[in-house]
Amino acid sequence: MSSYDRYISPVSRDTWNVPAAGASRFTWEYDNGRDRLLSLYQKGKDKQWDSQTRIDWDLEVDPTNVAGLPEEFNPLFGSDIWDKMSEKERQEFGRHQGSWLFSQFLHGEQGALNVSARIVQSVPDLDSKFYAATQTMDEARHVELYAKFVDEKIGMYYPVNQDLARLLAESLEDSRWDLPYLGMQVLIEGLALAAFGLYRDMATNPLVKQLLAYVMQDEARHVAFGRLALKDYYAELSTKERAEREEFVVEGCYLMRDRFRGKEIFEQLDMPVDRCMEYVDNSAMYTLYQSHLFSRIVPCVRDVGLWGDKVQAAYADMGVLDNAKADLEALMRQDEEIAERHDEERAEERELAVRKEEVAAAISLGEAG
Repeated sequence: MSSYDRYISPVSRDTWNVPAAGASRFTWEYDNGRDRLLSLYQKGKDKQWDSQTRIDWDLEVDPTNVAGLPEEFNPLFGSDIWDKMSEKERQEFGRHQGSWLFSQFLHGEQGALNVSARIVQSVPDLDSKFYAATQTMDEARHVELYAKFVDEKIGMYYPVNQDLARLLAESLEDSRWDLPYLGMQVLIEGLALAAFGLYRDMATNPLVKQLLAYVMQDEARHVAFGRLALKDYYAELSTKERAEREEFVVEGCYLMRDRFRGKEIFEQLDMPVDRCMEYVDNSAMYTLYQSHLFSRIVPCVRDVGLWGDKVQAAYADMGVLDNAKADLEALMRQDEEIAERHDEERAEERELAVRKEEVAAAISLGEAG
């Protein structure tokens, strides 16, 4: 069955064509490069992995509660709408919620695949081209594994969120080479990394935790790439040029904030959209969720030097300004350690399984003798 047949509402079978502006830039300097970016490139090569073998796809997933979260984590929990829903309706809502969330993860990764390929073309420095090439491979793997997860474990797709689509288009349509970096590496990837982290840490389903941990191991490098590549460049911009980038950041952050509100679910299930959105916006869980969503973006924006009054005012309005104090290096190390722990646990499980088979074989031989 085609993926098109599994969408909750019809989507065009034609490709979505975004005109890409700007030049493809070549450089004839092959020896000079920034040490930190070249080290990141080496790490990108060393950390390549195969989603077919590293992930235990035999693990079961409940399609009505994909991450295995208690119902208290639902933004409608405690509302009169939730109280009036039957168990069957709640399960159907849970299935749509999981489908919508992981579909947006999937579409975001395809966006990252296209934008990282665009960065290879447009960025002027060879060290950045090198790393962006490894990121393009990472993003292809992420698209592959999220598509497999949604198809095999949920069986239903949601169309791309229009706020995400708009920011992707704006990142690609601008002729300035740094805008794809800023839109994707800092805003879209930063938000995705925080969302992945929230579900990685809250989920009780082993496959979901595993999948997100491994994707985050890659994504942490991608955000670091954006920081390294843009910090030097933005230090040289004029006040006017920096203000233009800050305006892009403010608009992009409001779009990204709205991306994870889930309005499409309520529309699809013919629920009272305005009342549902009011519950979502005022729920304690969503407020906490929203504040964590910007834990990677805000310190990164500050670090690259886009920290004017307009940006700070926007973050204060969103209630996320305190995230500027976050230690991105520590978060990246944590992402690495969690992924490595999953590898160690799986290795121990495989070793235990082999020992059990050996013991069983020995017992069988003894009984036969």
